[in-house]
Amino acid sequence: MAEKAILAFFHSPQEAQCCVPKLQALRAAAIQVDKFGQYPGHGIDETLNPLSHSNFSGLAHLTLAAGASNPDAAVLMAASPDASGMHDGSLDFYTDDMSRRDTLLTVVVDEAVHSQALRVIEEAGGRI
Repeated sequence: MAEKAILAFFHSPQEAQCCVPKLQALRAAAIQVDKFGQYPGHGIDETLNPLSHSNFSGLAHLTLAAGASNPDAAVLMAASPDASGMHDGSLDFYTDDMSRRDTLLTVVVDEAVHSQALRVIEEAGGRI
């Protein structure tokens, strides 16, 4: 039997996870949810005080959990409206529906249930 892959974008991992049980019921061969972004780094796992820890790389590290590869990249990341706090995170300023969809759902299903899987993903708010 032939398999087909589906790549769908969501606004959050929780939004993507809500359709996973239905995809498992369709006997999906593989299901994976990943969050991605424009900046490198794994995020901040602990609360840190920049005044007492002098080893943080800059504003982008504190606000975006981004890891800059050099000081010049850190300055450019800090200039982003997301890092500076000058952006409220709303979607009002964006014209396309793909803005702020930073979660990728990857699914591999049998060709016979491909259209059903697409419907499940779209009903959950995913964009294919």
